[in-house]
Amino acid sequence: MKIDDWLLEILACPACKSPLRAEAEELACTGCGLIYPVRDDIPVLLVDEARKP
Repeated sequence: MKIDDWLLEILACPACKSPLRAEAEELACTGCGLIYPVRDDIPVLLVDEARKP
């Protein structure tokens, strides 16, 4: 997964607005814990696409 650090700093969870952290091929919310997929190096920040931990 290739997400630039500057982009990761400005991305936020659409559900609770908390910061996200990179984990393998996914982005995990530091607040509510939802896990968002990354497809073709593009974060899919849709609550309907997220999974619970």
